[in-house]
Amino acid sequence: MANLVNLESVSKSYGVRPLLDEVSLGVGEGQRIGVVGLNGGGKTTLLEVLAGITEPDSGRVSRLRDLRLGVVTQRTDLPDGSTVGEVVLADFGAEHEWASDARVRSIVDGLGIAAIGLDTPTATLSGGERRRVALAATLVGELDLIVLDEPTNHLDVEGVRWLADHLLARKSSLVVVTHDRWFLDTVCGRTWEVTSGRVEQYEGGYADWVYARAERARLAQAAEEKRQNLARKELAWLQRGAKARTSKPKFRIEAAEALIADVPPPRDTVELMSFAKRRLGKTVLELEDVSLSVGDRTLLDHVTWRIGPGDRIGLVGVNGSGKTTLLKLLAGEREPETGRRVEGKTVHLAHLKQELDDLPADLRVLQAVERVAARVQFGKHELSASQLAEKLGFPPKRQWTPVGDLSGGERRRLQLVRLLMAEPNVLLLDEPTNDLDIDTLQQLEDLLDGWPGTLIVVSHDRYLTERVCDNVVALFGDGTITDLPGGIDEYLQRRQTIADRPAGERAPASGAEPQADAEQGAPKLSNSEWRAITKELGKLERKLDAIGERESKLHAALADAATEPDRLMELNNELKALHAEKDELEQRWLEASEAVE
Repeated sequence: MANLVNLESVSKSYGVRPLLDEVSLGVGEGQRIGVVGLNGGGKTTLLEVLAGITEPDSGRVSRLRDLRLGVVTQRTDLPDGSTVGEVVLADFGAEHEWASDARVRSIVDGLGIAAIGLDTPTATLSGGERRRVALAATLVGELDLIVLDEPTNHLDVEGVRWLADHLLARKSSLVVVTHDRWFLDTVCGRTWEVTSGRVEQYEGGYADWVYARAERARLAQAAEEKRQNLARKELAWLQRGAKARTSKPKFRIEAAEALIADVPPPRDTVELMSFAKRRLGKTVLELEDVSLSVGDRTLLDHVTWRIGPGDRIGLVGVNGSGKTTLLKLLAGEREPETGRRVEGKTVHLAHLKQELDDLPADLRVLQAVERVAARVQFGKHELSASQLAEKLGFPPKRQWTPVGDLSGGERRRLQLVRLLMAEPNVLLLDEPTNDLDIDTLQQLEDLLDGWPGTLIVVSHDRYLTERVCDNVVALFGDGTITDLPGGIDEYLQRRQTIADRPAGERAPASGAEPQADAEQGAPKLSNSEWRAITKELGKLERKLDAIGERESKLHAALADAATEPDRLMELNNELKALHAEKDELEQRWLEASEAVE
């Protein structure tokens, strides 16, 4: 297999700091490579040298003759005075030329370009819209190699899945820098880790990289002890949750599993819930008969939603569905048009916004954190201001940097550190993963795993949402908040169902039947009926989970009572009764599920 691009002994430094030190590697035909590493560690520099945007200080970069290369960086420079259509469809003449191409239509729709408007001047676009336009303009071309720097930023969960499916369907080679671990695991068959001027290469995606890095830590024993602990916990989560897509040989998986044999569950939900109730009482946040509009669009239509102590909720929806507005309503920063918001007397709420709060520019990082508090309690663990800052990406030397000299990403991380130091018992997080590298993401998840309070997260990062949240709710544009027992997979399935409907039925107005049967003549559910059935589904799911736990305990008790005939008979009768109850609940669940489909 011929290499499209080769780097031979390439070095690149900025100031006295070498980001690439004698790096040699190549990109082969059809390879899809994910690039990971710490922020500021040289990932973007590697991409720019690979793509020819930046020249190396030494070494040689060779590219295949007539290589068709597409590059999307974080700079997103668009031509002055242009429209969206002129940028994205520059290589097409009349509209019928691109409209008749299914691949191009898929890109225009999948990245939301049609929603932005082809006649919209690029000068009026937001930063996220400019990134999507630049990405679409690259993907419409016939390319041998695609180089992308953080393409999933500013895409919602649905957009990230569309991009993954699109790249998997192409024959082009791919080199992509991203901190989205689901995207890495789904798309990439090879991983490059940029660390200390070197590029370590691994077969497979994110899960394989975690296994390999954990094994390297095991062999090194004492080296990088902090990373080893994080890798062990990440492995425990990957192994006990949804099975990771890994291509590692069985003996390597078994070696990695030996690391996690004694690791406790990532989160003791029962203990944290009990602690949260002691801190918060029964009432936390409640919306009672609330209505709220954004412009001429109804976001909530007489919605009642109660958030209890210890609830950990992921909030999903397409970009522009109102997730940020709903968080502001919960935070008390926006008033409902009807109904009321209720906040418990013991609630100490913290809200991480997408916008940067004012930070004390005259202080250094550690001083800005210590101004909030010197120490913070996370469940059973106490951390100093310096320790928490280090966990979220500020090593000891960087903690003495003036706040005014920090980058945008570092300022956001500092905002998060200060927010956590205040020891809130209710956390509202709006896209907390923006500007975080994978190591810092693991540290944040480690903190949230043991955080005893109520948590509501808006994030396009599926790994974070699925790991730190116990429940997922969605905004589908029908004026309700929809509970999703099946999590993000169920959300994507429902979004696909909506997309498959005729155009006139895709965006139901408030008060329309959100789950109307598509078959002609089938009975339609009213909003209240649909909400009641959805609520019943959630209750049935929880009862089935409880029965599953009781069933496991009964099986263990049967094994222990192997020599006690009377006890065996008693336990066996109890198990039969439990199975009958389980069968009845499963039947009710199926009937309710069919009613809302």
